[in-house]
Amino acid sequence: MASKKGNRIVIKLRSTESSHTYTTMKNRKNDPSRLELRRYDPTLRRHVMYRESK
Repeated sequence: MASKKGNRIVIKLRSTESSHTYTTMKNRKNDPSRLELRRYDPTLRRHVMYRESK
């Protein structure tokens, strides 16, 4: 029997100021739009905005 495809998907968060990325999961049903989070960028050594990329 095949498993049901859930609402949780793996996404990439890319820094707006460098090429660093984070991977995380999001729920498609609760967050249908693209995520924007303020996260720590280790290449720049400060917090910057990260946006969901394809």
